[in-house]
Amino acid sequence: MRDAVSAMTAYLVFQLYGPMAAWGDIAVGESRVTSTLPGRSALLGLLAAALGLKRTDESSLSDLSSSVRFGVLTLSSGHFLRDYHTAQVPPATALKRRPSRTRRDELSVPKDELGTILSARDYRTDASYRVAVDRMSAGKFDLAALRNALLTPVFPLYLGRKACPPSLPLNPRIFEASDLLAAFCAALNHERDDSAPQHDSDFDLDRLNSPPYPLTWEDGMTSGIDPLKSGMRRDQPRTRRRWQFDERVEHQALLDKLEVTPCT
Repeated sequence: MRDAVSAMTAYLVFQLYGPMAAWGDIAVGESRVTSTLPGRSALLGLLAAALGLKRTDESSLSDLSSSVRFGVLTLSSGHFLRDYHTAQVPPATALKRRPSRTRRDELSVPKDELGTILSARDYRTDASYRVAVDRMSAGKFDLAALRNALLTPVFPLYLGRKACPPSLPLNPRIFEASDLLAAFCAALNHERDDSAPQHDSDFDLDRLNSPPYPLTWEDGMTSGIDPLKSGMRRDQPRTRRRWQFDERVEHQALLDKLEVTPCT
C-alpha cells in the first residue's frame, strides 16, 4: 500500500556492484563481520570520498550527514565469504616508546618484537544494490553536486574496504518521483530501456537472486510501501576520528517483484 503522495521529490540513484564488498557492522574482538547491505556510515563514506572530504574534516562530514538520507534496494545479496587474516603488529609497550603515525612506523621496531594477530574478515561476493539519495531541505550539499562527485570522484571509491573496488560504473542519475519505490522503478526502467547506452545495464537482471528483494530506508523518507518491520541500526557516525556511532531507525520491506513497467 502506497503512502499518500504530496509532491514529486528528486532522488539521486546509483548502482553498487563488485566481486567483493564488506559492509561493516558492530565488530567484537577479532571478528570483522559484514552486513548484507550497505549502511548509512558506508554510504556517507562513499559520498565523502567522492567529494574529497577527509576524515579529519568533522564539520564538512557533519554537513554531509545532515544533507542526505538513503534508501537501498538489494537486487542480489551475493554470497558469504570469510577470510582468515593475519597481520604483524608491535606490542603496545613498543608503541609507547616509539610513537608511530604510519604503518611503516609501526613495523620499524625490531623484528623479534613483532607479534602476529589473527582476525576473521567477512565479505559479500557478487552482490548488487541500487542506492537512492534523498536530500533533506536544510542540507548544504545538493544532489547535482553529489552526482558530479560520483562521476569524477576525488578519492578512490570502495565497497566498504580498500580491497573491494566497484567493478561497474556507479551511473548516478537524478529522477523526479512521488516516492522512493517509484524512484527505483524509474531507475530500473531506464536501465532496461533499449535506447540507454550498453554499459548502463552491464549487470543482467536475469542473474539476480530470486525474489523477494529487500528494500530498506531511513526514518522520514516517503517510501511508497508499508514497512514489514522497523528496527534500530548503529551506523550513524558520531565522530570519524574515534569511530563512534549512534543508533538510528531503519525500515524494511520485501518486494515480490521488480517493477519495470511505467511507474506513476
